[in-house]
Amino acid sequence: MGFFFRMYRWLNILSIDVAGGAVVGALFFARIFNVMVLPQGLLVLGLTVWIIYTADHLIDARKIKQQASTERHRFHQKYFNVLAVVVMVTAAVVLVQLFFIRKTVFVEGLGLALAIVIYFLFQRFLKFFKELIGAVLYLGGVLLIPITINNDGLTWPQLILIAQFAMTALINLLLFSWFDKHRDEQDKHTSFATMLGDNATRRSLLFLFFVQAVLAGIQFTLANYKPTVILVLMNFVLFLILINRSFFEKNDRYRLLGDAVFWLPVIYILG
Repeated sequence: MGFFFRMYRWLNILSIDVAGGAVVGALFFARIFNVMVLPQGLLVLGLTVWIIYTADHLIDARKIKQQASTERHRFHQKYFNVLAVVVMVTAAVVLVQLFFIRKTVFVEGLGLALAIVIYFLFQRFLKFFKELIGAVLYLGGVLLIPITINNDGLTWPQLILIAQFAMTALINLLLFSWFDKHRDEQDKHTSFATMLGDNATRRSLLFLFFVQAVLAGIQFTLANYKPTVILVLMNFVLFLILINRSFFEKNDRYRLLGDAVFWLPVIYILG
């Protein structure tokens, strides 16, 4: 069991599990919209998400003059050159794969790519909006393929599911901000928690969980049971992390489990 835990920890540090979670999210919505996603599209999505997260960590690691306070950033400091080369090679693979994806997905993807470039250029000015913008971009990546190839209009239950998923991504990022507050302050990183404090972050999380509960109740009245149960389960796990801070802050358990929740839609995909 310890071996698998250590393996997953390294997958998490390298953001491989996050990239996989984005692919799972795309498949989740593809089934909800009843559309077929091509393998090359999923490959581009997974690799692109990995590039974005790794590039973000490399930029943060380069800004830190002393040894980073987090294992993730220490790893990216230590292997900066190697990871930078891997990012460039991966980007080349993505560019080649772009010739094999649907034209509509490619065109819509250009808009998302522009938004991501703008995010990186103005990231240091985002302050406490960083988590909100990050959640929106993550949602955009997950929805890009299934919503682009969906020829039918979105129903109200589907729109509510999208809102629930977006809030789940935001809760995830705010939780990480809350747990990482002191280390972010040490490394001179800005976040929602460093700008507004622990209490404001916790109250914001509780408010988002309340809204999620309300939306879940609405979904059940609309008989949209199965995908809603998945979102409820995801948020329940994140809520457990919130109320058990002393346990989950040890060995970065909050991050391991917090990122793993985005694999839970596999239950619905395979169901």
